[in-house]
Amino acid sequence: MPGLTMKTATHRHSPQAGIALIEVLVSLLLFSFGILGLAGMLTRAITVSIDAEDRNRAALLANEIASTMWLKNSVSVDTTAWQTRVSDMDNGGLPNATLTVTAVSGATSSAGTTNAADIVIAWRAVTREAAASNAASRLVTRVVLP
Repeated sequence: MPGLTMKTATHRHSPQAGIALIEVLVSLLLFSFGILGLAGMLTRAITVSIDAEDRNRAALLANEIASTMWLKNSVSVDTTAWQTRVSDMDNGGLPNATLTVTAVSGATSSAGTTNAADIVIAWRAVTREAAASNAASRLVTRVVLP
């Protein structure tokens, strides 16, 4: 078979070779950042929701204490029992909560008894325990009896 020459295939490389793969990789990277952003926003939304629920519970507990004062017509309450209630998570209390009830000096009724008190409920949310700031939340309510 003289005179026959073998033909070799020549491949032309276009300037666009591999661009589609790079575009797909960049798209996946952008999609991944978007998903991470959504996950971060969801985590933050849950944290804010828990904080709002804790603030609401603190306001309800302070209202119960104030109602007890109004019913007894006295600013003195059994703080030991209320401290147990405020810090009992199973019965509507708050995490790591403390209660302080302080009579306001100089505030007296016509009968000469102290008629005003400050109710302070402080708590440290579970969501903040691992945070660097680890700041406690506080709710302060002043009750003035007639």
